[in-house]
Amino acid sequence: MALPITSSAHPKALWPGVRAWFGRAYDEYEAQYPDLVDVETSDKAYEEEVESTGFGMATIKPQGGSINYDADRQGYTKRYTHVVYGIGYIVTEEELEDNLYAQLCKQRAPDLAFGLRQTKENVVANLYNRGFNSTYTHGDGVEWFSTAHPTISGNQSNELTNPADLSELAIEDMITQIRQAKNARGLRVKIMPVSLHVPVNLDWEAQRILRSVLQSNSAENNVNVLRMTGAIPKGCIPNQFFSSTTAWFIRTNVPRGPRLFQRRKVTFGKDNDFDTSNAKAKATERYSVGVSDWRSGYGTPGV
Repeated sequence: MALPITSSAHPKALWPGVRAWFGRAYDEYEAQYPDLVDVETSDKAYEEEVESTGFGMATIKPQGGSINYDADRQGYTKRYTHVVYGIGYIVTEEELEDNLYAQLCKQRAPDLAFGLRQTKENVVANLYNRGFNSTYTHGDGVEWFSTAHPTISGNQSNELTNPADLSELAIEDMITQIRQAKNARGLRVKIMPVSLHVPVNLDWEAQRILRSVLQSNSAENNVNVLRMTGAIPKGCIPNQFFSSTTAWFIRTNVPRGPRLFQRRKVTFGKDNDFDTSNAKAKATERYSVGVSDWRSGYGTPGV
């Protein structure tokens, strides 16, 4: 028997004996975005961070000569401008007359919150989904994952030079690149991998690579160095909201990386429309996402 079609004007609740079937009937994943960004609060219209380049290497001071004075220069600026995300629904005048307001609100309000949670997951995941797209740039004027981040000491990279599918060797190559990182002045800095982030279709292979006692997919009796050394302390974290089936990423211990500034948590509101006599309800929240220091993440789009 076919179920009647639901609309905002004619919900299933209007048919006697028929229960409404809303999206909340399905189980929901726990929040995944906190694994992808550092969450902070904000009480301003926007947040702004300015890179400090620090000093370069010391030079030899000639006997009787002057010391060389350097200047701590200002690098690029990253601004986080908060955005309001919202969604609402309408209870018609006829539904109000039929005394269905309380019932419909009970059914629909949780779906508003669900929609906002899904929105946040997608907004945050898009930092990674768009990480190789030059249309979406950050403080230094290029995309998050790039082989040509401009610095005062020359271009630097947080992307594998040759795109590679997920494998033990590719992960080792990326970790080697991370361990060779430099600051804006070109000085070596200790940046270490923390977690591997993959789409769900790569989760199985990633777990085999990281958790096998011996090398995965190898007949040799070699130890799994990634596992033995704890090269990626937090292991693999799959994400249902990654759009690519081949791209994968490693987050590092660099602070001020991918950020989410929560300006205002979810708030609910309701009002009546004079012209239609309909009741309206809405839910909104305000936040911003972005990346300050690109060294906080390394990635490859895969092949």
